[in-house]
Amino acid sequence: MGIPEVAKPPNLAKRGGCWFVRDALKIHLGLENEFRAARKAHPALLVEDLPALKTRIEAAGYSVHADEPLEGYDRIYVDDPFGNRIELMEPLPD
Repeated sequence: MGIPEVAKPPNLAKRGGCWFVRDALKIHLGLENEFRAARKAHPALLVEDLPALKTRIEAAGYSVHADEPLEGYDRIYVDDPFGNRIELMEPLPD
């Protein structure tokens, strides 16, 4: 998605996981011993130019999924490399 990974502070890096930062956007991913992918619960990210992002995601080898329409938004779902569901939403023009 074009969000660069940044180094975690050393005192937190020992826990594992990773951080991604671009401008004001910050996403922190942690690890769990008894991991189970979130198939229903999910974060939703507001994006710009969803069609171009969809093309990039598919070109990287990931599948995107449509869902029921949501008034005011174009949206898709993608699974992260660990199987967690992520919603990508772009507000529709008025």
